[in-house]
Amino acid sequence: MTATAAPTVLTARALLLDMDGTLVNSDAVVERIWRRWAERQGLDADEVMKVVHGRQGHASMAILLPDRPMEQNHADNARMLAEETADMDGVVAIPGAPAFLAALRDLPHALVTSADVPLSTARMAAAGLGLPDVRVTAESVGASKPDPEGFLKGAAELGVAPADCIVFEDSGAGIAAGKAAGMRVVGVGARAAVHGPDVVVEDLTRVRIEAGEDGAIRLSVG
Repeated sequence: MTATAAPTVLTARALLLDMDGTLVNSDAVVERIWRRWAERQGLDADEVMKVVHGRQGHASMAILLPDRPMEQNHADNARMLAEETADMDGVVAIPGAPAFLAALRDLPHALVTSADVPLSTARMAAAGLGLPDVRVTAESVGASKPDPEGFLKGAAELGVAPADCIVFEDSGAGIAAGKAAGMRVVGVGARAAVHGPDVVVEDLTRVRIEAGEDGAIRLSVG
């Protein structure tokens, strides 16, 4: 008989949650939008897909087309955000996300996403998920993940020190942002595993949340 590894137990004062790939599976839309963009630019779509997860669109474009003026990247990004907001085909909740968010309802938590307000609102609704009261979106920050600004802003809005926050992320850019913010990171899904989070779970069914008497959030992960 194979022994089952014991769950990892973590405690925090607040949780900071990415959206795409962490709470919502939007991969089908992201693939459609970015593969079309890659074709228009004459780029290898598979190589483009290695870059785009977790970042704001204009930041991905700056990496992929380093000589292109940023104003073109911002213009393209605005068009693509509108396309993504109009395309909810295949957008579903990550397994376990509804119960996970329900368990956090009265505990300090925030959404920290590279999507803008219209896209994040539409995707969470399409997946049947309620929006956290505290949200840090693309409009809220001056720098995209992997810059830690979004996570640091989320912690500040919750009034919690970065070291007392745990980030839930799926992408390399997001995991790097959480670590740069001085936070522990739970990686969600296979994409996360290669980017060195503190612990990895297959999906959110593998996370149990308990509220401690002292206000701490106790996580059983794995």
